[in-house]
This record gives sequence, C-alpha cells and structure tokens, in this order.
Amino acid sequence: MEASMVSIAVSIVLAAILTWSWRVLNWVWLRPKKLEMHLRQQGIRGNSYRLLVGDVKEISFMSKQSKSKPIDFSDDISNRVMPFHFRLLKQYGKNFFIWIGPKPRVVIMNPEQIKEVLMRTTDFQKIVPDGITKLLFVGVVTLEGEKWIKHRKIINPAFHQEKLKFMVPAFHQSGSYMINEWETMVVSENGCCELDVWPHLQNMTRDAISRTAFGSSFVEGKRIFHLLGELAELTAYQVFQSVPFPGKSFLPTKAIRRMKEITKDIDVSIMNIVNKREKAMKAGNAAKNDLLGILLESNLREIQRHENNKDVGMSIKDVIEECKLFYFAGQETTSVLLVWTLILLSKHLDWQARAREEVSQVFGNSLPHFDGLNHLKFVTMILYEVLRLYPPAANINRSVPKDTRLGNISLPAGTQISLPVLFVHHDKDLWGDDALDFKPERFSEGISKATKNQTIYFPFGGGPRICIGQNFSLVEAKVSLAMILQRFTFDLSPAYVHTPLSNFTIVPEHGARINIRKHQT
Repeated sequence: MEASMVSIAVSIVLAAILTWSWRVLNWVWLRPKKLEMHLRQQGIRGNSYRLLVGDVKEISFMSKQSKSKPIDFSDDISNRVMPFHFRLLKQYGKNFFIWIGPKPRVVIMNPEQIKEVLMRTTDFQKIVPDGITKLLFVGVVTLEGEKWIKHRKIINPAFHQEKLKFMVPAFHQSGSYMINEWETMVVSENGCCELDVWPHLQNMTRDAISRTAFGSSFVEGKRIFHLLGELAELTAYQVFQSVPFPGKSFLPTKAIRRMKEITKDIDVSIMNIVNKREKAMKAGNAAKNDLLGILLESNLREIQRHENNKDVGMSIKDVIEECKLFYFAGQETTSVLLVWTLILLSKHLDWQARAREEVSQVFGNSLPHFDGLNHLKFVTMILYEVLRLYPPAANINRSVPKDTRLGNISLPAGTQISLPVLFVHHDKDLWGDDALDFKPERFSEGISKATKNQTIYFPFGGGPRICIGQNFSLVEAKVSLAMILQRFTFDLSPAYVHTPLSNFTIVPEHGARINIRKHQT
C-alpha cells in the first residue's frame, strides 16, 4: 500500500515537472518561433529570435553607445533616441518587428493602421505593467475595460476647460518664482547670464503640479518628487536595459528592494495628504479647486449616486495611484515640452521674436489670462511643431490579447504593437522633405490641414485613450512661455550640446545651456 502511494506521489510530481517544463519551453522557445514564422510569412521582417533575451541586450548596448556623443541639430534625433529601432527601420523598411524578450513587437507606421490601433481599444490594449513597472505606473493610463471607464469618468471633471481656468493663477505663482530668480541672476551677471534652464523648468512645473494637484507648494511636494525621480531612473533601467522575465520583481536585489521602499514611502506621503483632505470635506469644508479636491468630490458624487453598488467609485488605493500619475506625468510632460521649446526658440530667433510680439499684443505687460491664450496663434503653432519634433514619448505600445487583423496584417494573440511616434512625426514621405526642419508655419491652419486629415501626428496618443492631461499641459506651457517671453530674450550658449535621450520621455541628457537677457520693452 505504501509503495503504491509513493508511486502515485512520484507520478504526480513527475507530471507536474513535465507540465511546468513544457510551459517554460513553450514560453521561451516554441511559441516565439511560431509567432516569428507567422510574421515572416506576411512579409514582416526582423531579427531572428534569440532565446529569452530577444533584442533586449542589443537595444541596451546601442542605447549606451548612442549616449557617448552629442549630435548636430541637423541630425535626426531618432538615431540617438531609438538607435536600435532606427537601424532596423533602415534595414527592413517601415514594417518590422523587434523582440522584447520572448515577445515580438510589430512596428506600425501606416497612418490608417495607426488610426485603427488607437481607436480599437479592445483589440489593442495597454500593455499590462509587470511587477517592476507597476511600482511607478498604475492608474487610468494603464487600466483596461470597466475599471478604466470608471476611473476616466471620475477623473474627467478635473481636466475640463472651466476647471483649468482656475489653475492659471497657480501657474502664475510657479512661473514668477522662476522668473524672479532668473532676473536676479541676470542683474548679478551684468545683463547676460548663461543658464542651464532644464532643472529650473523642472522645478517650476513640479511647483505648478503641487499647487494644482494638492494646493500645496513645491516645498511640501519636494520630497515626493525626489523619490519619484529616483524611482523613475531605477524603473527605466529595469525596463529598458535588462532582460524581462516573470517574477523579476520578487528578486531581492538591491535595486528592486530600493524601488519597493520608495513606492511605500511615496504611498504613505500621498495617503497623508488624501486623508487630511477627506477629513476636511467630511467636516463640511468645501472641496478645493485643485485636482485632488475635484477628484475626491467627483468620486464622492459617484458613490452617493450609486450607494447600493459597492463597485462604484475609487478606493483610497486607487486615488493614491492617480495622484502619483498627477505628480509624475503632469510635471514631466510640460517640463520636456518647455525645455525643447526654449532650445528651439534659442536657435530660431525669428520665431522667438514673432512669439514675443504676439504675447505683447495680447497681454502687454500683464500676467497671461486664460481667455487670451486662445489668441496666441504663433505660440500655439510653435508648441505644436515642438511636439512634432520632440514628442514627450518616442513610441506608444499596445498588446494583442486575441487573434486579430490590422489592415492586411494577421496578428496572433501574444504579439505586441508599437506605434513609433518619433519616426512617424519625422517621416519625409508623410511630412515632406523638410520633415526634420523646425517650421511652425506648417500648423498655420491647424492640425487637420497640416496632417491632411491623416493620423500622422499624435504626441498625446489618440482615440478614446488620448492623454487626459493634454489640455492641462498646453495651458501651462502657454502661460509659462508667455511669461518668459515678456521678460527675457535668449539664445543658445556655445556650451550647449545637443543630446536628446529617451527616459520614458525625451529629455536633454546634458541639460539646456542658454544665454538669457532682460527684455527691453
């Protein structure tokens, strides 16, 4: 009897080992090779699959190589920002695939197919964050299905135009601190000061998001931003420069332990802010006109409207995750838009002069007001062109959860899609031979006219999942740029080196050194 029981137990263990071994073999080799064959049969080309690592090591190596030297303004930044993808684009043409570990990611540059991917949100879903990425990005930007619909509905009121109007004074405050600091520096340097504006713009947008999100100053949010910055750097390394595999977030490495410590610290800090606000609201104090106040009020209304449904509304954990997104994405998008705008206007002084004259005509020496922002035609054209040349994110990725067709392409479940925003924005076949040139006039009659109604311009994504904060970012950028133009003229310092780098967003790796002078009215 005992021998029989032992035999059964051994059989169960062996069956479990065989099942697990088969699953691992299928995951690391059989399925990737099957997917590769399916893609090649349709004429889509790419490198041969390499066991487990795919193209990740080469992507990491080429990224490190490209960082070793700056580029000229006339060069296509794509070769520095996405060097591996750029090489495959030249080698295989506009339809190719890369390997992210054992998963093939098909690069799509056809405007009609891009439109489909952005519109068909059920067939082309956000890539679910793994254990590593979840430490930084969770919230409306990564959710799917009913939960995404619920969060988007509750958050939407915070970004309505009438709410943004109330946030302009906060942008004034944050901008004034920076501008006063610059004026002091200019005076102390006898009228002209060489300055790396990048950290100043980061501090200003951090201050602005602290005020508009939580009604607090940057001093209170300083620690959270410092922690988020460290977490973003650690996450970027784990995502872009090391091989992905299931369970990686459970490894007790020094970096992963630190990431978890930071996440816990940030969550506690934001929870304290949320709890204080909720107590104030329960005590009868009106919700503030900041993003957190609007979010909590909208969430409360939704819960009260469906008081018998426990699935309605967001939990405290959900609110904390959305606040982290406010903090990180809200600051990052605007700061990168502003830094590239100042760099390009430092090089193209004619457009700087046009924008300054327009700001003077609309606002004079007064602080920019919300109603006047719509009259800034040149400023808007400039910002659109900056977003074309230097979009916040270099690409948009989606997963394919079930077998589907995309135009003439058959995509099996398990593949991924990449929309290379940077490549499409710089494509001479789509934009003309001057695609790499800074020409804001291409947007003189709006985006539809510039794109000929094609989906070839999508700096904030598109379709139902277009970035919820795009209007917030553009309003802040217009206010801040107008304030800078009112007070200063600026040009590139000889010390400036052109080093665009992708680190979730496209940033100037070695800063933005600019000569600034007081504008003489």
